[in-house]
Amino acid sequence: MHIETSAIIAAAFALFALGALVGLGILLADALAPLFTRATDGMPLTERIDDVLSRWRGRRRKRDGDDDGDGDDDLQDSTAALLTMIPAAAVVVDDEDEVVRANPDAYRLGVVDDDAIVSVPIAEAVREVRAHGGRRTLELMTRTPRRFADIDYAADADDDDGLPRIRTVSRPNWLNVTVGRISEGLVVVLLDDVSESVRFAQVRDDFIANVSQRLVQPSDELKHLAETLERGGLDERQIARDARSVRRTIGYIDHMIGDLLLLIKAQEQVTPTVDNVLHVLAEVEAAVDVARPLAAEHGQRITVRGDDTLVVHGESAQIRAAIGKLLDNALRYSPGGATVSVDVRASRDGRDAVIRVIDRGIGIPEDEQQRIFERFYRGRGQNARTADGAGLGLAIVKHVALTHHGSVQVWSRPGQGSTFTLVLPMAKQE
Repeated sequence: MHIETSAIIAAAFALFALGALVGLGILLADALAPLFTRATDGMPLTERIDDVLSRWRGRRRKRDGDDDGDGDDDLQDSTAALLTMIPAAAVVVDDEDEVVRANPDAYRLGVVDDDAIVSVPIAEAVREVRAHGGRRTLELMTRTPRRFADIDYAADADDDDGLPRIRTVSRPNWLNVTVGRISEGLVVVLLDDVSESVRFAQVRDDFIANVSQRLVQPSDELKHLAETLERGGLDERQIARDARSVRRTIGYIDHMIGDLLLLIKAQEQVTPTVDNVLHVLAEVEAAVDVARPLAAEHGQRITVRGDDTLVVHGESAQIRAAIGKLLDNALRYSPGGATVSVDVRASRDGRDAVIRVIDRGIGIPEDEQQRIFERFYRGRGQNARTADGAGLGLAIVKHVALTHHGSVQVWSRPGQGSTFTLVLPMAKQE
């Protein structure tokens, strides 16, 4: 009984001592709180501890290679929700210049790679904002990384011909960038992709510049014809020559305006629907039928082979126009009696339809192959059949490919011919 009484008394003293310690701790915390607040730049001690623990967890996650968190622990829920509502692509960078959150478009636009900002102007703006606060805005151009555009196809229909890999054309991106700080260590980068409006403005400016120049020529020729008629003593042969010159120039202008209108229309992205499913081989054969008269003028042939089961989403007029431009180029740059081949097949992974237009013409020098898809670019190897071209055909092909979420590629060697490859994503068949 004595032992039990002693135990009860000891427990009571222990509880009393514990309560006293808790009370003393509360008093000390109240007394020292202002000191801790000043030492932590106005941040309450509990928040500072939470901040330190959050940073520690983030560094441990990066060290352990755990990608499941995606940096969400470093963002307040309200901030993360707000970023998902912003139409611009958002990138969040921590105090170690590592990307903790990024919209997939940031990778496609060439801004982020391997969890880091790879654009030097943006990286400098991030560091400046982190150090001095405020907001920075800048305009810059990036290029889509090759891994988002390259497709590993051989240059010819025979996949093991040993030829170099074909060049893939990718479009530049024009961005309006805003950089701001959302917390002490986190900086947000907002990417507004204005590429489509810039491209449209460029086409409009090219249209105005080139068409205005071309309109001067028929005006001068019409004046010359009028002067010939006014002089009297009609020379029928001279009048006929002047009239042919006027007709040729007007025909050229009509052709150029048609190409420019098609190029403008090809700026709009094609949205896959059940109503725009096309059979690829049927579109190819329709384009070939249009090109056969041009081939017949010089004893040339066009052969077509391929898989008639391939289907894609697209605008029939645009796809036929793109294939027609490739055929027109192949025929005009090939000698009389030559054969142009068109091959249609699925890609190796079965995801894309691959249309190859193969010629054995004069070929394209390597230093020109990166420029042939530019608007109004004219290479050095012109002949009598190509001298009056406007330089818009391959630009149309490029934009048709890109607006159909595909690509266009070229392989060529001088004296050996060229292979142009139009790649279009296949439609999913139910």
